[in-house]
Amino acid sequence: MRRTVIGIALTGIALAGCSSTDRAAPPVTIAAPKPPPAPAAPWGPVLANDGTCTGAVPVAATEIAPGIGECELVRLKGKPPTDVLVGESGRGQREVQVLYTEPGAKELYFFVNNRLDRIVK
Repeated sequence: MRRTVIGIALTGIALAGCSSTDRAAPPVTIAAPKPPPAPAAPWGPVLANDGTCTGAVPVAATEIAPGIGECELVRLKGKPPTDVLVGESGRGQREVQVLYTEPGAKELYFFVNNRLDRIVK
């Protein structure tokens, strides 16, 4: 019986040390990984949602025709668009719709990866 009492006493002393708050582990801070920077558009300057161009406007195009860039359209029109919708297709392509409201008519320009694809008047 004496061994049992000594065993219980030793177990109690050992467990008493576990409940102490003096030796709490320091908090661990884990930083979230930084996302990689967005890749630059491989197709040159494009239109932002507000209709402004994100870079220097190319001056290669002389007429509005399939294949011109978004910023080239705005330069050729000579005024900012009425509205710009920027999105992405399910295939990872940049798709942009540029609306110009003219007196008595509307013109909608569809771009895929900064190239004019079609015009709806």
